[in-house]
Amino acid sequence: MLSVMSPIQTAPFSPMNQFRHTAVWLLLSALLSSLQAASPPLFDIAAIRDPSSLEITVIDDWKPSAKDASIRQKLIEVTVCEWWPGQKVRLPVTLNVPAEGGPCQNVVVANQGLANKLALPTGGQLTLLKEHGVGVVLIGMGTIDAMKPVGQLHEGMRQQILKTQNARYTPAWIWGMSQMRALTAALTEPEAFAPEKVLTTGGSKRGVASAVAAIHDDRFTAILPVVAPPLGNPGTPAYVIGTAPENLAETDDRFFADLTAGKLGLDPSIQQPLEARALRRASTRVTMEEAKVAGWSDHDIATITDRVWDACRTAPILAQLQERGLEVFYNVGTNDSVTPLLLELGRQYPAFPICIIPGGQHGGPSTAGFTRRTPLAPEVQDNFLGFALHHFANHRSFITGPEIQHQWNPDTKTLTVIALFANKAAPQSNALWWNLNRSEPYTLPYEYDQWDSTPMKNIGTGKFEATIQLEEASTRIDFLTLHTDTENNLPLTVSSPYLRIENR
Repeated sequence: MLSVMSPIQTAPFSPMNQFRHTAVWLLLSALLSSLQAASPPLFDIAAIRDPSSLEITVIDDWKPSAKDASIRQKLIEVTVCEWWPGQKVRLPVTLNVPAEGGPCQNVVVANQGLANKLALPTGGQLTLLKEHGVGVVLIGMGTIDAMKPVGQLHEGMRQQILKTQNARYTPAWIWGMSQMRALTAALTEPEAFAPEKVLTTGGSKRGVASAVAAIHDDRFTAILPVVAPPLGNPGTPAYVIGTAPENLAETDDRFFADLTAGKLGLDPSIQQPLEARALRRASTRVTMEEAKVAGWSDHDIATITDRVWDACRTAPILAQLQERGLEVFYNVGTNDSVTPLLLELGRQYPAFPICIIPGGQHGGPSTAGFTRRTPLAPEVQDNFLGFALHHFANHRSFITGPEIQHQWNPDTKTLTVIALFANKAAPQSNALWWNLNRSEPYTLPYEYDQWDSTPMKNIGTGKFEATIQLEEASTRIDFLTLHTDTENNLPLTVSSPYLRIENR
């Protein structure tokens, strides 16, 4: 969206100058309004909510789950959209409800694989379904290259964005659309679903989907995205291949050289899955040559990265979303380049509702040396159930992260950190975590940085303190605090903002 700023007042104030500025402002405002009117919205919400375009195919009608007779399931396939003329996207949806009782007033929208198979929720989703009567709607989701037509859909998407530069032809758009259409599909079964509250969740691409859906569709009342970006661009710093800063590639080359030489304490065999991941990420992006052939300007190339991910960023509009009634709780890892701007998030939005897992990696195969995968962290698993039962049934309160006071003494190399909780919150487990001389985001070393911790002591109501002494010199100290509060046997872990001290 075009943003218009008031003209800068360079001349001394006078009634005539004020008149001129007002006239210019009115002219620009009129221009903005006309451009907004001419530009179609990113999502057509009325069309998304229209069940007639789902073109539902019933694959397995309602029946007890083969694994658990207390659960009823139905498997359908739906049309998510006609992405471009002649190219429909169809995905499976499994509807899960308790075998007994009326329609579910609380609903979770999450994801399953792309195969047309009945899917049963697991973990906290299964607990909500079995013990609290929450309906669970699972829609198929995967990387674009794995979606039908397999090996072709992502190529068509790339060609469409090359022609139009329209953010509609991006992974974030189709993932978010899928989550919204899954809810529309569930509402075609009024005897099973009559939602008053809808929470959507997922990790990585599914976390992006949750954010996009909730930003644009006010039927959703809560989100818990995991390893997804509240701010910044996930995974790679540039949508156009070849435009990323050169130092990032140089850092990765040194990482692989040190890996081969046995200097990192990591198995050299992780290089192959890391390189395969890089190829998968590149499959949905465009090259500099393709962009130039398509007529993209330098400005187009410089701004496209932000535009393809704008639809999923919640931090800049959190106040508006909360005013609408949406509850937000992100769970991310410090070592995940899909959430690269944690430092900037902490600086700009220190009260953002988040749990940051120190050392937490994105996920992926264990063959890549990912031993601390954030989605599998116990804190994240507990957070889903605790947050869901807070949102659906008020079974526990939701605590916000603390305000941080800190003091660094360069002479003694000591750092003192105090965490201050509002409303006299008193988490039972509290720790300070830190890392020295962090690697840069978007680099491979960043994903393997090691973090240290020390307990924090209670020094007053809602007030916790820790002091550490560092033995080695460092140019920067990154740190955060992590706190677990248990209420009604439901743990909830939140973190402070991610912070940094620079020593120059």
